[in-house]
Amino acid sequence: MNREEFLKKLSEGLNKLPDKEKKDIIYDYEEHFDIALQEGKNQEEVSVSLGDPNVIAREFSVSYIINRAEENRSTGNIFRAVFATVSLGFFNLIFVLGPFIGLIGVLIGLFAASAALTISGVLLLVAILLYPILPWFVSVPHIMISQPIGGVFLSIGIFSLGLLFLIGVSYLAIGTYKITIKYLKFNIRIITDRRVKNEH
Repeated sequence: MNREEFLKKLSEGLNKLPDKEKKDIIYDYEEHFDIALQEGKNQEEVSVSLGDPNVIAREFSVSYIINRAEENRSTGNIFRAVFATVSLGFFNLIFVLGPFIGLIGVLIGLFAASAALTISGVLLLVAILLYPILPWFVSVPHIMISQPIGGVFLSIGIFSLGLLFLIGVSYLAIGTYKITIKYLKFNIRIITDRRVKNEH
């Protein structure tokens, strides 16, 4: 593959990147060719030493998606970053997607538990307040009937505990997001380093 073919494939693979980033990457690879040609290498040798332009473009595209997820935090961005990283190889299916799905499952479970606690506190309070008016409609434990003030405080306590739990889980989700981004960047660095070593 000559210089023109290499740069054309690389440019096509970088189509989803902003123009400025794309131009910077193309410029860097043009410089690689210029320097190597000055050293007496031919275009085909330079192409082989640089590697597959499609793979290089894919790595740059994934890095861009990860950086965008880091700058603009959202569920959609982190999912795009994870699935883009998984597309780089089977290795990532095990070491990226597996742990990510596990973490998401734990977070969903914790959010559900905290929401259940919060809602339980509210429902218990409503039941205690409605019991004197609608005793046939509302079911309340006997101890709550004999000690309604204690029941009110208990329901407020359950609601507060659920709310605190929800806040804690929210902070945990933010921390998980940051750790996931760092892990994805680390993963990309390993893949890029391995590719560069294999080419030299």
